[in-house]
Amino acid sequence: MTWSPQSWRSKPVSQMPNYKDAAKLDAAIAELSARPALVFAGEARRLRRQLADVTAGKAFLLQGGDCAESFKEFSTEGVRDTFRVLLQMAVVMTFAASKPIVKVGRIAGQFAKPRSADMETIDGVSLPSYRGDSVNGPEFTPEAREPDPQRLIRAYDQSASTLNLLRAFASGGYADLHNVHQWTQDFVSDSPAAERYAETAARISEALAFMKACGIGRDSAPSLEAVDFFTSHEALHLPFEEALTRRDPNTGQWYATSAHMIWTGERTRQLDGAHVEYARGIANPVGVKCGPTMQPDDLLPLIDALNPDNEAGRLVLIVRMGADNVVKNLPKLAAAVTKAGRKVVWSSDPMHGNTHKTSNGYKTRDFDRILSELEGFMDVLYAEGAYPGGVHFEMTGRDVTECVGGAKTVTEADLAARYHTHCDPRLNADQALDMAFRIAESLKRVRNNNSAANAA
Repeated sequence: MTWSPQSWRSKPVSQMPNYKDAAKLDAAIAELSARPALVFAGEARRLRRQLADVTAGKAFLLQGGDCAESFKEFSTEGVRDTFRVLLQMAVVMTFAASKPIVKVGRIAGQFAKPRSADMETIDGVSLPSYRGDSVNGPEFTPEAREPDPQRLIRAYDQSASTLNLLRAFASGGYADLHNVHQWTQDFVSDSPAAERYAETAARISEALAFMKACGIGRDSAPSLEAVDFFTSHEALHLPFEEALTRRDPNTGQWYATSAHMIWTGERTRQLDGAHVEYARGIANPVGVKCGPTMQPDDLLPLIDALNPDNEAGRLVLIVRMGADNVVKNLPKLAAAVTKAGRKVVWSSDPMHGNTHKTSNGYKTRDFDRILSELEGFMDVLYAEGAYPGGVHFEMTGRDVTECVGGAKTVTEADLAARYHTHCDPRLNADQALDMAFRIAESLKRVRNNNSAANAA
């Protein structure tokens, strides 16, 4: 079927802000269209190759970052701290799974958020809902809530700055494996679960010592101090995505150059909708969120629309069902996809289905329920003969108090201390690394079980 970066405009579109001045929006989009690409086709192809390894069970996907990035809170330190925690999580999981970890941040573009209603009402006053900093402001005032096209320009500029920082951190020595392990040792020594995590930390130390004894160091193995790190976001604001869609002169394919990977959310995954129409035509890896209401008859046509050639590494199915639903609803999806022979990456988003409000009005998520959904996801897929290939977290490198639980327990009473999110609650740095160790235990258990089965 004919596709162009504009073809989504002929389809029903949802979750789009209502701009009062269409001419100002057109001017902002025209300016973005003339700006340089944020990422490049060759980088997106490299991510597809790595995700193909995930599809084949040879690697594991770690995707994480902010619920929604903020203009106000943007800083070098914030980018660095989130990058650092993702590296720590990846190293712990690498040693447990004995597989490469594909590292993808929800960063450098995660500015727009879907909303359940167009309007928000407080004390009888109704204003447009906050849709992320690239659209409007979180303050409940008429001025802040009015969608402003110039915010798209600011989102582009901040994304470019963030990417510059990430590339420097990834290749400039900050990501040195020895540094990352030292940070993790510091975490373990200070954690109430230190004894539980000591074995994994000790294995990493032994591996590094062995490599050093064999003469494997920074000079002989540059990969020890540099990493591949990719960016992703939900492709919600389609005029912004259209403006940053470019044709690769080497292949003739179209690429979204706003991020290496984009995904379509639970509210915008309609088969005949504008968001699926946009996603089907780009050559980047794409994802689709799979919520508790999804049925095989919904999923299989989506897979065929987004990955018609059944290419490994093209499509990530991001499961977000809630701890109470994943064991009930995921088996039929996994069975249908496996029976149909579709090549996909199965990834778990255990955050979005486990949100609740406390008695004092804070939106939060419980660490144990997040872990429960993740473990249920893994158990179901293994039972259906599929590979649970990834995890997708809303998290931050900052010391926030937004989710309850974890080894350094955050209680509901603690939430008010450092509750900084503009949208959904995030795991803090300690909780994220704590979760990585729990995932590592599951991956190690599966690896040992598979080894025992192969030996038998």
